[in-house]
Amino acid sequence: MSAGSRRSLNSPEVLENYLRAADPPRWSLRLGEIDRGVARTRRHLAAEYEQLAREYPDDDAFAAAWTERLARWHFDAGLNELIEQHNDWFPIERQLPIDIRTRDYRLINGRSYRRPVLDAAWAAGEFPPRRA
Repeated sequence: MSAGSRRSLNSPEVLENYLRAADPPRWSLRLGEIDRGVARTRRHLAAEYEQLAREYPDDDAFAAAWTERLARWHFDAGLNELIEQHNDWFPIERQLPIDIRTRDYRLINGRSYRRPVLDAAWAAGEFPPRRA
């Protein structure tokens, strides 16, 4: 590093930008963890869903069994905590602009940045008790 570039690192703004560029931002790492956790949960739920579908060919019996299974399902509390952190901090970390009309952060590519927590209602939306 030359003497001129060392001096420029003494500026707080330049130093902050230098440090930010060193690693992926926390929001990016957190989203990767969330996406992997959601994919893992979907795989486990899909396996359970298929198993119950084989055990209960009757639609009403399957719906009752699946609803009961979801009510007892242990969703990853750590993953849900990450999702809540994402929902709280992502717009600040990304410096999202606020939509004056809605008084909420602007959509990203037409979608909200918010992620749903994983619970029985989320799982029932992903894997409905009533088969199509």
